[in-house]
Amino acid sequence: MHISQHPTHTLDLRVRELRQLFNSLDPAPFLNKDLDRACEAYIENWALSLPHDCHLHLTIHVEQLPSASEAGTLVGDAIHNYYGYKIELVRGELRQLLRLGRLSLGVGLVFVAACLLLAEAITSFMPGPAAKIARESLTIIGWVAMWRPVQIFLYDWWPLKGRIKVFENLRFARVSVIQA
Repeated sequence: MHISQHPTHTLDLRVRELRQLFNSLDPAPFLNKDLDRACEAYIENWALSLPHDCHLHLTIHVEQLPSASEAGTLVGDAIHNYYGYKIELVRGELRQLLRLGRLSLGVGLVFVAACLLLAEAITSFMPGPAAKIARESLTIIGWVAMWRPVQIFLYDWWPLKGRIKVFENLRFARVSVIQA
């Protein structure tokens, strides 16, 4: 018998009817509907606080349940579809961020090179304290221009990867719908 090394965390949601889980203004068919914003925020805040390698289980307690077996499958599919959609949105954000990082890096490298070359030219043509101040200022300005690409490639991308992992966990979460 194989026992999973990853713990399972369960979230219990209580609603009067299944419609409360979904955005009532979304005209999409049931399986493609957006989750209600409050429900989405509640589920995601819960999932974000858990380890990324755990298994998730959503238990939805419904007061007015038409058919438990059919509802469980439909709601599970709808939630899985929704988080599949959110994964693609965040992946798009990540692609845009990395494209911006590459563009910023190219511009920053050209700018820092220009600043360093200009700093060297200034010190070779006019010696003295003013030239030294100009050289140091251009060096600092050039490296400050590298701040944004460095921030993107060192810090900004990994929270998006973390959100993708959480949404993948939610996309494959076990969903149960039971009569309250």
